[in-house]
Amino acid sequence: MPEPLPLGATRAQQDLLSRTALGVFRLNGQFLSVSEELAGPAGLTAAWWQVLGAVLREPLPVAGIARSMGITRQSVQRIADLLAAKGLAEYVPNPAHRRAKLLRPTEEGRAAVARISPGHAALAARLAAELGDAAFAETVRTLERLANALDTLTTHPNET
Repeated sequence: MPEPLPLGATRAQQDLLSRTALGVFRLNGQFLSVSEELAGPAGLTAAWWQVLGAVLREPLPVAGIARSMGITRQSVQRIADLLAAKGLAEYVPNPAHRRAKLLRPTEEGRAAVARISPGHAALAARLAAELGDAAFAETVRTLERLANALDTLTTHPNET
């Protein structure tokens, strides 16, 4: 006998959740692979590029980077320390919190990220050509809505 479904959930909804998760897991693997290919010639890994990219506009504390990326603070700390040791980023004082220093890219770090730009632009153009500009933009909006919905559900799990 099949397991009873929780109140309000249908088998179709569960299937949609499973297909969404599997699709996102597949995309994650694909993006990591492509990111490694793009970042390698610039002397970066995908993870280094991700952390540097998080602080290009403004310096952030490690915890803030981790929150924006959806990964653990410890993972970001390890990468940030490596980036600092390699001269690609540096820690600077945080006026809002004496102990939580801010991470910012050095000129060398900015130059490394800039070397990725031509390959990044080429991939963006190829994806836009494959999907069409409107569908590409809708994909972004859909993924952002999904991420925001999951943030809401995981931040306030019993309010639905």
